[in-house]
Amino acid sequence: MISFDALHYPYPSRRNAVYAGRGMVATSQPLAAEAGLEALRRGGNAIDAAVAAAACLTVVEPTSNGIGGDAFALVWTGGKLHGLNASGPAPKLLTIDAVRAAGHETMPAHGWLPVTVPGAPAAWAELSRRFGRLPLAESLAPAIRYAEEGFPVSPTVGYYWTLAAKRYRDILKGPEFETWFDVFAPGGRAPSVGELWRSPDHAATLKLIAASGTASFYRGELAERIDSFSREHGGFIRGDDLAAYAPEWVEPIGVRYKGYDVWEIPPNGQGLIALMALNMLSGDTFASREDAASYHLQIEAMKLAFADGKRYITQREKMTVDPALLLSARYAAERRTLIGHEARQPEAGRPDAGGTVYLAAADGDGNMVSFIQSNYMGFGSGLVVPGTGIALQNRGHNFSLDESDANGLEPGKKTYHTIIPGFLTKDGAPVGPFGVMGGFMQPQGHLQVVMNMIDFGLNPQAALDAPRWQWTEGMTVELEHGVEESIALALSRRGHNVRRALGSGSFGRGQIIVRDPGGVLIGGVDPRADSAAAVL
Repeated sequence: MISFDALHYPYPSRRNAVYAGRGMVATSQPLAAEAGLEALRRGGNAIDAAVAAAACLTVVEPTSNGIGGDAFALVWTGGKLHGLNASGPAPKLLTIDAVRAAGHETMPAHGWLPVTVPGAPAAWAELSRRFGRLPLAESLAPAIRYAEEGFPVSPTVGYYWTLAAKRYRDILKGPEFETWFDVFAPGGRAPSVGELWRSPDHAATLKLIAASGTASFYRGELAERIDSFSREHGGFIRGDDLAAYAPEWVEPIGVRYKGYDVWEIPPNGQGLIALMALNMLSGDTFASREDAASYHLQIEAMKLAFADGKRYITQREKMTVDPALLLSARYAAERRTLIGHEARQPEAGRPDAGGTVYLAAADGDGNMVSFIQSNYMGFGSGLVVPGTGIALQNRGHNFSLDESDANGLEPGKKTYHTIIPGFLTKDGAPVGPFGVMGGFMQPQGHLQVVMNMIDFGLNPQAALDAPRWQWTEGMTVELEHGVEESIALALSRRGHNVRRALGSGSFGRGQIIVRDPGGVLIGGVDPRADSAAAVL
């Protein structure tokens, strides 16, 4: 498996890597990790633990995800890796003409126009049904308990909650947004760090989902409430959109990288971008992580991969290029020739035809889960369905209003999606789940943590602790605090427009679990969040 020195910590960290023998749940919020551990203790497996943690995160970290968001999962069980795409499509009434008629030249970020069908509740139910051991109601019990009884707001969550409340006061105008403030900013403010926050509406909704196996959400009482709220305020989503929805089991896509197989969910997710970048770099040897040449090669490969992603990624059935061509060795070699000593403006190639939460879970029986869910851009659309606590996502913000664009808006179409779970295998055996949440930072985070472990020998915790870079646009690269000044200067000399980030908020937050050859689980959690790993 991955060879790293368990005592090698070259970067400042709040903690060492975590070791366990019978189970581990790593999340961005400690109570959610404990919720997953509770599922394991009740006789559940890693899939039950992932569902429990995911549902709990909608309550204890509402700044990044919610019941009205989407989800994706990679599940290793029964000697095979399975992929679940639980992203939802645009409502059937939503068209480019309708958006333009509302006075917009691009898709807005808030309100009804960017709202797409939520997939997260369906993901929980489908994972539980197909691979879980516990009843869904039992997995959702911790989330319901925290929503009913309350929980003390953790530091990172509290920080982003306060920022969101201030921003929403300035931009969310209209009666349709009143419920968001009633639920998430009662009394006119966000809850403070350490303050007990409870949401009986969340609890009631989770109880309905637990009792009905999500039937209430897509065809029953909750669906009716979403439909009614949408009609009342000129929205486009209807009960028929919800009733027609089902998550999709998909075959993961992967590339061979230096003896390991790196796996992602296929489009409409952007995991393809991480794989394309790794494919370009698979023949390179990196002498040191803390070397400007290493940074430069990674950044340039990622820029080229993003250019292709923007050109081609959309709902799989509507892509004009087969992802297999984008991942071919021939195309990777062709794109690699474009990386020189100097930074370049990225352009898409032409292959021949011929706010998010991430969690990882593992159990003592070999099951492992890489799971991610999100409302997008923090709380999502700013719309909360009255009486339910359901914050609707704004995933449609990523659609283009250009009919010729691969990601052009169409009724019933799924948009180019940012959230991506990752997974590593070697010689057909599982190594483990990994992920880095955070919008378009995610494939960049995937590339960096994979290379940190495989190329640079860092253990999971050190791989997450290491300072990150982020390409934003054009020639601009942001460097996190901790990147040496000599590297920043060297990148600048190569033509990169280097910017120093003021904080770590935009660099993603991840979790990693790997299983060593003896079956021991080794976990790392991101110091950029309130992260924790709960173990058996």
